[in-house]
Amino acid sequence: MKKTNLKTLAEELNLSISTVSKALGDSYEIGFETKKKVKELAEKLNYQPNPFASSLRRKNSKTIAVVIPEICNNFFSLAIDGIQSIAQEKAYDILTYLTHENLINEISTIKHLNNGRVDGVLMSICSEISNHAHLAEFRDNNIPLVFFDRVDENLDFPTVTTDNYESSYHATQHLIDAKCKKIVFLATSKHLSIMKKRINGYINALEKTTEKFEPKNIIECSDNNDENLAIIRKQLESEDRPDAIFASVEKLAIATYHICRELNIKIPEDLKVLSYSNLNTASLLQPSLTTISQPAFEIGREAASILIKLIEKKHTDDLTNKVIIKSSLIVRDSSK
Repeated sequence: MKKTNLKTLAEELNLSISTVSKALGDSYEIGFETKKKVKELAEKLNYQPNPFASSLRRKNSKTIAVVIPEICNNFFSLAIDGIQSIAQEKAYDILTYLTHENLINEISTIKHLNNGRVDGVLMSICSEISNHAHLAEFRDNNIPLVFFDRVDENLDFPTVTTDNYESSYHATQHLIDAKCKKIVFLATSKHLSIMKKRINGYINALEKTTEKFEPKNIIECSDNNDENLAIIRKQLESEDRPDAIFASVEKLAIATYHICRELNIKIPEDLKVLSYSNLNTASLLQPSLTTISQPAFEIGREAASILIKLIEKKHTDDLTNKVIIKSSLIVRDSSK
């Protein structure tokens, strides 16, 4: 039996090969009725595209890169699941790169990707620096880039994030409503835009409700677990011990639990704890952890959808918008 190809479909429908190809690719240049006719015939004749030949014709690879600072964080694992779900729908492959929060790794990865190995890039920046000017190379090389979660707002690329300021404000208000008098905020890299917004939400909630914000209660932690344990231990051993910990990332909440167990501090009786976290075992901790749950899967899907539209030049209007998807405060025993 003769294999069905683009030429076969074009001759059967009295269309050009180019029109058939664009219709199968869901191009915005082709009308709905024409797309419908082409796709119905392709299904009827069991047309199977040749991905290698298609990539040569389009001069693209049907591959996107995902550049993230770490993989152990549950947020990024869920985000990659969301990205993968869209990539599979659109027949794209994914290459994942880890920068390990290291600037040299990030720059090396960017140079590698600018050599044309991928059609577009999804990226969450590392925390080591505040200047990511090297990312402008993507625009120079006409490679689409979409930021998600950790973004550089000084660069004009599409972004997909959550409502970091609002969610932090409401979480702080929750602790204030729980009669907490000294709420310590455990931060990571303060120059990251998401961290700035979380800190500002915390500060503004305190200033509006209690008028008692003290800068010393924002504690900057590191990427080193042993250092973080020491920092938290110092806070909880002090005479002026906090009665609440607001952890900006889940690893700092877990470290807090360890120190509380070590010092025999009871949660929530002696100390209330909440955290930004997508930890799927948060409800199983003793006590269960109050979390600000980020829509990581949805963020990944939305970022991948925008990127593929940019790659395929479909619906290009509004793609520079800043998409914000809301997080949810899930109150559990650790803050009751």
